[in-house]
Amino acid sequence: MFIGHFGLSFAAKKAAPKVSLITLFAATQFVDILWPFMLIFNIEKVAVVPGYTKVNAYDFLYFPFTHSLLMGIVWGILATFIYFLIKKDIRSAVVIGLCVLSHWFFDLIVHTTDLPITPFGNYKMGFGLWNHIAATLIIEFLIFFGGLSVYISTTTAKNKKGKWGLLGLAVLLVIVTISNTFGPPPPDSVKVLFISFVILMALILFLAGWVDRNREIKFSGNQ
Repeated sequence: MFIGHFGLSFAAKKAAPKVSLITLFAATQFVDILWPFMLIFNIEKVAVVPGYTKVNAYDFLYFPFTHSLLMGIVWGILATFIYFLIKKDIRSAVVIGLCVLSHWFFDLIVHTTDLPITPFGNYKMGFGLWNHIAATLIIEFLIFFGGLSVYISTTTAKNKKGKWGLLGLAVLLVIVTISNTFGPPPPDSVKVLFISFVILMALILFLAGWVDRNREIKFSGNQ
């Protein structure tokens, strides 16, 4: 799953209005942000196999430290603990931890049977929605636009940057999703994958932070 994760990030703003959107984006995508670094250091492995699924060409050979359920729980607890130490805000910290953990459950819907339960066993899960393009896009876009609508109902633009910047961010995420689904398979190079993924995520996170700075919570009672 890609754009669906960001849908949850948008929706989480209602539960944690004090948390910047860039932090919520980073939380739901934390293990995917960590993943290319695991690849570049040869800790985890992936192969590009055109046609591996209808939606993408990634054969996730080994990624238990980023994408196992147990490590999702560990990363979620760690994120909760660190945020609470810094901000002393237990509610926001718990929301961030749950966003980190949510990644595994969202991925469970779309992945083939490749999501590990723990780094130590061979049992894996996945419902395989990536083998059905229409169903994948419908579910991802429902989650995304549902979350975006929550964010819009929770915040209001301070200026034109907040209004049009949010539209631009949403359009970018939709374009990337369509491109990933219908475009050519990615190059079979860990270095190229690393560079392209890091640049893309850096751009998305920058825009999320910029948009959120130009918006504000609608009602003080939500804070």
